Amino acid sequence: MFTGIVEELGEIAAIEPLEDAARMSILGKVVTADAGHGDSIAVNGVCLTVVDVQGEVFTADVMKETLDRSSLGALEPGSPVNLERAVRADQRLGGHIVQGHVDGTGVLLSREPAEHWEVVRISLPDDLNRYVVEKGSIAVDGISLTVMSVDGEGFAVSLIPTTLQLTTLGAKRPGDPVNLEVDVIAKHVEKLVGAYVPGGRS
Repeated sequence: MFTGIVEELGEIAAIEPLEDAARMSILGKVVTADAGHGDSIAVNGVCLTVVDVQGEVFTADVMKETLDRSSLGALEPGSPVNLERAVRADQRLGGHIVQGHVDGTGVLLSREPAEHWEVVRISLPDDLNRYVVEKGSIAVDGISLTVMSVDGEGFAVSLIPTTLQLTTLGAKRPGDPVNLEVDVIAKHVEKLVGAYVPGGRS
């Protein structure tokens, strides 16, 4: 489990294509400090398992389904990535509960700079719209963000200077894809309520 509080901006060091997967080597000084085989590290919001660690570079295998369902398939050597280690039980939950299981991808629609922040609009797949609410939480490329507004096309978030400087969202441009993970609590509530409501989801 993760919190959506990015620990560092890493970089794709190498990608080795496999028959039905890819092996990614990722540079990250902070997350590799105590990483070992089998540990979980979120890369742009996707939970990956560490296969090997060499210095400040860790390696993870990414299966085809993950490449197809997330924006990881569009990465190349040199691409910046958001990195976060799995949260420990004794840590503060600074963001929200993030599983690292991407629900879908969106596209950055627009950026509106202001004096001390920037409003970014992102498209939202139709099947995820019902889980996103104003003032609720959503993970965008693994970053825990608060939803400013939501409509039929997408949603808006406000990015503070720290987020702009220390995550991939600072350099994203309109048309760029992003990974989305909606609040898992909303999905569980929908399924539980759907079992008791005629015509509801279950």
